[in-house]
Parts: sequence; C-alpha cells; structure tokens
Amino acid sequence: MSGIAMPSGRRHWQLQALPPLALYIHLPWCVRKCPYCDFNSHESRGELPEASYLDALVRDLELALPSIWGRRVVSIFFGGGTPSLFSAAGLDRLLCDIRARVQLHADAEITLEANPGTFEAAKFRDYRAAGINRLSIGIQSFNPRHLQALGRIHDDREARRAIEIAHQHFDNFNLDLMYALPAQTLDEAEQDLRAAIAMGSTHLSAYHLTLEPNTLFYRYPPALPDDELSADMQEMVEQTLAEAGFDHYETSGFAKPGRHCRHNLNYWQFGDYLGIGAGAHSKLSFHDRIVREMRYKQPAQYLQQIAAGTPIQEQRHVTLDELPFEFMMNLLRLTGGFEPQLFAERTGLQLTSIEAALQVAEQKGLITRDHTSIRPTLAGQRYLNDLLQLFLIEETP
Repeated sequence: MSGIAMPSGRRHWQLQALPPLALYIHLPWCVRKCPYCDFNSHESRGELPEASYLDALVRDLELALPSIWGRRVVSIFFGGGTPSLFSAAGLDRLLCDIRARVQLHADAEITLEANPGTFEAAKFRDYRAAGINRLSIGIQSFNPRHLQALGRIHDDREARRAIEIAHQHFDNFNLDLMYALPAQTLDEAEQDLRAAIAMGSTHLSAYHLTLEPNTLFYRYPPALPDDELSADMQEMVEQTLAEAGFDHYETSGFAKPGRHCRHNLNYWQFGDYLGIGAGAHSKLSFHDRIVREMRYKQPAQYLQQIAAGTPIQEQRHVTLDELPFEFMMNLLRLTGGFEPQLFAERTGLQLTSIEAALQVAEQKGLITRDHTSIRPTLAGQRYLNDLLQLFLIEETP
C-alpha cells in the first residue's frame, strides 16, 4: 500500500502542551541470554558492577535534566535484561537519588521486571519496601518442556512459587506469557493461560513467539505452529481472558479493571519517556520539536561515555512527515483507539492533515470512527501493518 500525501501549509508547527513524561531505566544483565530475545541484554560473567552502574544511571539522569526540567514523572519502569538481579538496597538508593532530582508523581507507578528464579523471588518483599509497587514476572510458560525449549533458567515450580511470593507483597503484578511455542498444541497454550488466571494476576501480557533477527532462534529456527494454529491460539487467548474479566486494551495487554499498565499506556498514547541506561531509548517533546535518542548499547562503552559526559549515541528530530505514522503506530495498538483531539495534542498537526488516509482505512474496514473515537476494527487489529502503511506520508519539499 502506498502512503497518502500530506497537504502543504503546515510548516508553522508547535505543540501547545507537553504530554505526560515517564522514566525508563535499563538494567542490561541477565543470567543467560534466551534464544528468542532481541533486547539489549548481556550475560553476566562474574559479579555485577552494581555500584558503578547505579552511579552511572544517576549521572545519566543529571545530564538529561535540562531536557525535562520542571516536568513531573508519572511512572518508572525498570526493564532489562533481568532487573531483579540487582539488590533491593541498590534500587532503593537509586529511587532516592531519582526523587532528589526530579518531581515524581505522588501516585507514580513503579514497575520492576523480574524472573522467577528462587534467588530473585526471595527479594520481592525488599523490592516492595524500596518503593516498587508493581512487578512484571517473566513466566512465559508453566510447561517444563516449553520452558526448556525457550532456554529459561526456571522451572514450573519456581514460576508458581514466585507468583505466590509476589501475591504476599504486591496487589498489582503482571505475568508475561508466550504462545505459538515450539511444538505447542492449542490445549497446552490454553493450560498455560488458565494456570496464569488461576494464580490471580491483575495483568497478563500474552505474546506470540516471533523469530526476531539477531537471535539464536532466527539462525536456527525451531518448528513452530503453523499460521492457522497460531491464529486459533490468539483467538483462544482473547476469548478466555474476556470470559475471565480481563480487558483486552492493547495488542498484547490484558488487564483487570483499574489495573492497566500506566507506563505502557503512556507509550501507546504517544506520551514522552526519558530512557537512561545502556541502550535505552527516549522520546522527548519540546514546544518546537520532538526528539528521539538512544544511549550507547554495550554496558562497558556506556559506562565510559557516562564518564565522558556523552551517553547519547544517536539523536534525531522526528520530522513532520513522520509524525502521523509514529502517532498511529502507537495509538492503533490500543483496541479502544483514541479520542480525535489527541492527534493534535500529541503531534501539533490537525486531524484534517490525515483525513485522506482515515477515509481509505475506513473504506477498507480497518478502522471505525465517530466524534468520540478512532479505533481499529478486528480486521485492523489483525492486519495492523497494512493499516499503518496508510499513514506513511510522502515527503514534501
């Protein structure tokens, strides 16, 4: 599909107000690299350089302060890697350092990604005491055979035990599950899902396993369920979770009432986020521009660049021609879509500038819209890439 040409006469551009700001913190080490993982993660060899890395994160934040001065942070997310390899005392110190430097919302959501190995699970109580109020636990499966195929270091018993411990200290936590796994049957995928529901999670992220470039699975592909079986699994996931009272609010996100992930919602609603740590990405809005940044990826190089005061490896301005696609790439992941006025608020462009693309999408049955919302249809959700192609704007001179 070809993109739609954007009308001229939009070069006097500015944002009237800045969107909410979140803070992402990348902790890049893990015990072992999973064969499907394409995140910026590195196997830990020997003792983690926890103290020096935490110091670097504080310095990274200080260097970024001029870009976010006066703005309130609404959420914090510790991602990785395996952030739960870090001590609760270290993260407590880091959160204190953050609060001393930025204005943190009194009700900020603070999420930590954790793996269910026994060592990490034993620290859940201390993480809660440090101020972390939401966990995201990488279960992936409760089936020992599938856990082994995925290269996970925990077994099904450790997974269940980690969830039990999380229940004792957190009233809000997410479980990550994957489906369409090597040699997985529809019944096995449903068993995983029902086990997760029975464990009482308030939020589930259900991901279709995909073979990403630069992963071991991409180089040596396992035998995966075919497209028809994978589609049956996706439909089963959606139907089963709906019956269990979960709102399917985002492509892979399902939440009990009031338990939507606020940090991720800010991403999908084209909010701002400052990313600190090795390989972290940022999207920052100013009244006259929107900037994307990436920190140096390799931990050792990142620490060197922090010492030099230059942690940013790449920085670019988002062009006006890119804005419609970037906005839609996020907002159309939300099954409920978005209010029409949000497009102008977050991009600085008028909705009329993409009217031609909206009309084509509507004619193709990929979106529905009225004065209250623009949202993807079921077909739009299934063929999201085709829908997004309509908002690729042809560059204008």
